Amino acid sequence: MGRDDSAEIARQHVIDPEICIRCNTCEETCPIKAVTHDSRNYVVDFNICRGCGDCIAPCPTGAIDNWRQVVKAKAYTLEEQFSWDSLPPQEELAGAADAALPDDVERLTQEARAGQGGTAPAPWSAETPRVNLYSLQKPAIATVTANFKLTDEGSSSDIRHIILDFGNTAFPVLEGQSIGVIPPGTDANGKPHHIRLYSVASPRDGEKPNHNNLSLTVKRVTENHNGQSIKGPASNYLCDLKKGDQVKIVGPYGSSFLMPNHPGSSLLMICTGTGSAPMRAMTEYRRRHMAQKEGGALMLFFGARRPGELPYFGPLTKLPKDFIDVNFAFSREPGKPKTYVQDMIRARAADVARFLKDDNCYIYICGLKGMEDGVKVAFREVCDGHGMNWDALQPELLAKGRFHVETY
Repeated sequence: MGRDDSAEIARQHVIDPEICIRCNTCEETCPIKAVTHDSRNYVVDFNICRGCGDCIAPCPTGAIDNWRQVVKAKAYTLEEQFSWDSLPPQEELAGAADAALPDDVERLTQEARAGQGGTAPAPWSAETPRVNLYSLQKPAIATVTANFKLTDEGSSSDIRHIILDFGNTAFPVLEGQSIGVIPPGTDANGKPHHIRLYSVASPRDGEKPNHNNLSLTVKRVTENHNGQSIKGPASNYLCDLKKGDQVKIVGPYGSSFLMPNHPGSSLLMICTGTGSAPMRAMTEYRRRHMAQKEGGALMLFFGARRPGELPYFGPLTKLPKDFIDVNFAFSREPGKPKTYVQDMIRARAADVARFLKDDNCYIYICGLKGMEDGVKVAFREVCDGHGMNWDALQPELLAKGRFHVETY
């Protein structure tokens, strides 16, 4: 008698909508475009997914690491997954034990969870991060202690420095980690707003040293990438907060984009706009520990349209030159040619090459997605001119935890 294929059991990869923070990491990471999304949920296409595990390690919350055993002919469709507010329970299925992952796929999944599969592990000397301490069901409550504008009054960008105090609630974070903010209210479908992710802009001992607080760098979103008028629910909510207001926070998230702690380690930082948040956290941590003279060199490439739109411009210009090598790139400064961070990298090619060759140098890129390719092209040109091969170097940097990218 032939086998009844209609009853074949399969293992379906699914994403937990309750803890997913819609950061797009899974969709960017998937090598075969099996992950997609609509305005509500990120989902995995059963007909495309091979279970390779490349998306597991980069996910900051673990929402991507979920599976359901299903009758293959009745696997959850994209439409069903788009409608989910929570994962469906696992059904009891006859023969479900036969649906285990093949050995090779299981191996790849375990490698991804160990920090392989295309994402860089944390630097070997990084502090061990705490993650997922607070959830949507049990958020931490923070109180706003300050909210001030970083950009000029005449600027087209409204970027804020917001300080959140956690009182007696333990909320440990490291430089490079992120938190999730829960905006109040509902979306156009009457559903609660999704969590929005923000990088922490303060060092591990707080915005104010030895206080249980942290800071965020938030830009008020008034249009999308296509220039269409929108009102970002989380950014506008945060930018309008007053001193004393309370905010629901989840996380922290992130176990890779962390700074090294060993003496002599150097940082090469490249950012635009609010991508400066983790760079500020790392720089401030190093500034507070200058007296120990344990840290290596710091080099920063920072881009914005003009000086008045660059967060922390004033404080950066006052840092000692022998502490940090700051390179600004302005693309809309009146009377001057458009300059981007990749242009400044080329202008400082010899020094950048020295950083790339140094095993104690760690590279961090954060900002708009559009900058990433330009920076990598500039790195390639730097390598070509200084006896290196970027195609060979980049995988080596990743494997050693020396190359970290967070773009959005």
